[in-house]
Amino acid sequence: MRLFSDLHEEEYDRIFYKKPYHFSKNSQRKILAYALGATLYMPATRPNIHQDLLSKKHAGLTSMVIDLEDAIGDEEVQVAETLLIEELNNLSQEMEKGLLNEDDLPLIFIRIRDIDQFMRLKNRIQKGLQLLTGFVIPKFSPEHGEPILQEIKLLNDRGHQLYALPILETKKVIEKETRLRELLSIKTLVDQYEEYILNIRIGATDFCGLYGIRRNSDTTVYDIAVIRDCISDIINVFLRSDHPYVISGPVWEYFSSKERMLKPQLRQTPFRERFGQDGIDLRSKLIDKHMDGLIREILMDITNGLTGKTIIHPTHIRPVQALNTVTYEEYLDAKSIISQANGEIGVMKSAFQNKMNEIKPHYYWAQKVLLKSEIYGVLNEEYTYIDLLTNEINTSNPEPVNS
Repeated sequence: MRLFSDLHEEEYDRIFYKKPYHFSKNSQRKILAYALGATLYMPATRPNIHQDLLSKKHAGLTSMVIDLEDAIGDEEVQVAETLLIEELNNLSQEMEKGLLNEDDLPLIFIRIRDIDQFMRLKNRIQKGLQLLTGFVIPKFSPEHGEPILQEIKLLNDRGHQLYALPILETKKVIEKETRLRELLSIKTLVDQYEEYILNIRIGATDFCGLYGIRRNSDTTVYDIAVIRDCISDIINVFLRSDHPYVISGPVWEYFSSKERMLKPQLRQTPFRERFGQDGIDLRSKLIDKHMDGLIREILMDITNGLTGKTIIHPTHIRPVQALNTVTYEEYLDAKSIISQANGEIGVMKSAFQNKMNEIKPHYYWAQKVLLKSEIYGVLNEEYTYIDLLTNEINTSNPEPVNS
């Protein structure tokens, strides 16, 4: 599979200077860590998940999480587990019949509740285990996370290729007096299992819930002071250049229109400059669909070094992926920095003649850009993320998958 898989090949040729590479669940860990893109969550009780995948209902989907935790009521757990196993068995049968192959499937993860549920599923899932890319571990802590990581390591030792996605969302992480010690303890633990950790995820909804806060669709997570401070510390610990992890952006909760409280956040200028009046019309459609808050938050994710995002609606797939593409200017800067990192010079003017590229300070950034370019691609010089949104804006799915 590859990102923007719903594009025709001629659209790839027109929009991209460097096309996104193909990848699979068997690709290198460093590739998969960036390849999750927009990760779609859906409850395990949702009917016909395998049919949705067979029909490619959600255009451009490359990663998904089947949720057995917060999206499932406590009284639904047994039913949800049974339905999950049935869906995985159905997918396995479709593959045996030749109706599906590995490239047709997104990266599939299961969000578990605890080690007991993990052990039950491991013992009950047979053929379906080979379809999975890994497990999402909510409310991750050293005490509850380590036994699950040990079991994932054992599965890998037996020939499976499975990863863990820890979610940071507990009281000890958000509360200031315990945060730093808890984050450092988690970092020490995941370092021991680094080859099985795909990326670090942030549970902003759970964090907000601990303070009785719920943001509206005009407010990004970065506008909430207590969450912004916590995200800052997570980035500080897990994105350090000497031992970094890919960190994913937190979920955006909104997908339907309502009367807005604040003025639209999408600036008119980029749309007008790119498409004139058609661009203004496109911007209006985005605002009508309440995509502008999502786009603003994705831009803040990227500015703070985060890659990809948890989503709960398929209409969020394209915006997350589009904004994470690498621009032609970024790509040239990154290639120039890497190619000149031989100690002969320390600084040089950029190819666009608009900034100075310092080799040592910008080297880690350049490495990330080049790796990201393999998954998200590089846009042609005259193109922006807006071009990737134009052929998406007129399609919508009013039904959230998180129901």
